[in-house]
Amino acid sequence: MAALAIALDDPRRDDVRALLARHLAFANEHSPPEDVHALDLEGLFHPAISFYSARDAATGVLLGIGALKWLDAGHAELKSMHTAAEARRRGVGRALVEHLLVVAAACGHGRVSLETGTMAAFAPARTLYASFGFAPCPPFEGYRESRNSVCLTLLLGERRA
Repeated sequence: MAALAIALDDPRRDDVRALLARHLAFANEHSPPEDVHALDLEGLFHPAISFYSARDAATGVLLGIGALKWLDAGHAELKSMHTAAEARRRGVGRALVEHLLVVAAACGHGRVSLETGTMAAFAPARTLYASFGFAPCPPFEGYRESRNSVCLTLLLGERRA
């Protein structure tokens, strides 16, 4: 894999907006409307959200996106995780999750949670999160029980690399 540059980014950049549109299209293709929890461009500007991109360090080409939403003093949520189709299976998602967990820990958060789909299209994401030690948890922060989604959480002191 090429070296990655992961940093805070502006979701209004053209390439980011295009990847975000693909992320939303993917969510809407594989989930019923009531279970699409992906953030749109406006949602990424919430003051509790920090938005990141992963770019090829040599070329600047956008390879993935992800965000952290600060829920409370000790709890953050992974949001808007998406790897460009052409960059999948190259470690981009893993690098983004690792970076976001480091940022969350550095900000004093002891717990990071997320919501993702239960359908086959989301299996690679669930496998990735499980490899870090994320485990199923009850719905949090306004999510509800649904056969189409699962909530996962990780206590940062118990995470695997």
